[in-house]
Amino acid sequence: MHVVIMGCGRVGSTIAHILEDNGHSVAIIDRDPQAFRRLRAGFRGRRVTGIGFDRQVLQEAGIESAAAYVAVSSGDNSNIISARVARETFGVDNVVARIYDPRRAEVYQRLGIPTVATVRWTADQILRRILPEGAEPLWRDPTGQVILAEVAVNPAWIGTKVTDVEDAAGARVAFLNRMGEALVTKNDTVVQEGDVLHVIADENDMDRINKVLVAVPEESH
Repeated sequence: MHVVIMGCGRVGSTIAHILEDNGHSVAIIDRDPQAFRRLRAGFRGRRVTGIGFDRQVLQEAGIESAAAYVAVSSGDNSNIISARVARETFGVDNVVARIYDPRRAEVYQRLGIPTVATVRWTADQILRRILPEGAEPLWRDPTGQVILAEVAVNPAWIGTKVTDVEDAAGARVAFLNRMGEALVTKNDTVVQEGDVLHVIADENDMDRINKVLVAVPEESH
């Protein structure tokens, strides 16, 4: 398929190379012609200098035959405007916009534009690596309200059915990691030593859930 990318920074150039390596055609737009230096010497895609929400620039990039549009410039407003032009003017259904302010994500979602809040995602990944305990998000929906988090559990929960863990925590265990492999839980799944539980819940409820799971189960008192 043909993909148009706005923004030839580190993210845009990386996406362009990966897409090309997977056999797709790519056009990449940037207002700064020097930005194309990030593209490898053998890059075969189109390099288009201009603003990503300019219709002529988009047409030069082949937007009319594009199966997807990716807006990953350094400006939130430019990204969302260009994504809307790609969808509403040229009929590209598969669009995604990078944003730096996750508070805007809900607004963008209402406009039908999937977003990636890269700053928060990066922060979450760093926190997961430096904090030894507690719940840190592996994923969050674009509004930031629902998260999938890896949670620490007290060893006293070993031997307890996952369904009982869910009842005690008032949350859904999406899956667990056992000896390096992901396992979707069933009604008879029991927590074993070394299991890492992944809970999906409202972000505002995670502190309470974490406190329940790091404590000794009530029935063990």
